[in-house]
Amino acid sequence: MKTYVIGDLQGCHEQALAMLERIREHAGEDEPAILFAGDLINRGPDSLATLRHVRALAMGSGGRVDSVLGNHDLHLLAVAYGIRPEHKSDTLAEILHAPDRDELIDWLRRRPLAIHTQGHVLVHAGLLPQWTAAQAMALAGEVQQMLRGPGLAEFLAEMYGNLPDQWSDELQGADRLRCIINAMTRLRFCTAEGRMDFKMKESGTAEPGSGLMPWFEVPGRRSRKETVVFGHWSALGLLMQPHLIGLDSGCVWGGQLSAVCLEDRALLQVQCPEFRQPGGKKG
Repeated sequence: MKTYVIGDLQGCHEQALAMLERIREHAGEDEPAILFAGDLINRGPDSLATLRHVRALAMGSGGRVDSVLGNHDLHLLAVAYGIRPEHKSDTLAEILHAPDRDELIDWLRRRPLAIHTQGHVLVHAGLLPQWTAAQAMALAGEVQQMLRGPGLAEFLAEMYGNLPDQWSDELQGADRLRCIINAMTRLRFCTAEGRMDFKMKESGTAEPGSGLMPWFEVPGRRSRKETVVFGHWSALGLLMQPHLIGLDSGCVWGGQLSAVCLEDRALLQVQCPEFRQPGGKKG
């Protein structure tokens, strides 16, 4: 069975359907496993249809289809639970007023923060350089337990904030979980010591003299022996390196929706209309 990972959909339903057809053609008669890199919804034109379709695929797949959580997915949970207001740029209203809203939200809250498969770690944004792949999966499990538990609303209320911006094994409680979530759903740049920066969002390169670098370029990154697959960084674009695959190629910004087959590294792409003009706030 071949495994495919699809980059950020962000509510681009027609492009998602086209990509799924491309995957079926590439996989042949074999039923493929399909994983999504998070940010299933928001910014694009049809978040409700996208979320419904991915949920239906997953529920009927016997575990072959799943998605990690992205920052926009978590934002939907926070809005749905009354923790955060909608942003002007959101395209979530149809979901929030849908008759199957509760089922969609419940399915989303139960998605993993990271997936480990075939020597690959799939995460929406990144991994802190202090983490091994095994440690990252264990930490993701801590967050998943909270998201799936009875105290979700209280947890979401403490989820937001940029601090602590550096990992320590001594972190506890909300600070510990917030640091994990920020790394796995928001991280782009950090210092050589692993201190996260969230100010630079619209560039694929750090400003000279800033002391910042992409999280995956930190010397001695402990997860470098396994291939990390991620989305989230449309300004960076498609990235294919021996132990690194970045799949956010700007679908909602008029770029492409990208997917990769983990077994043979075949790259599949679907061209996308410009649903949002570049230069806006990129997710």
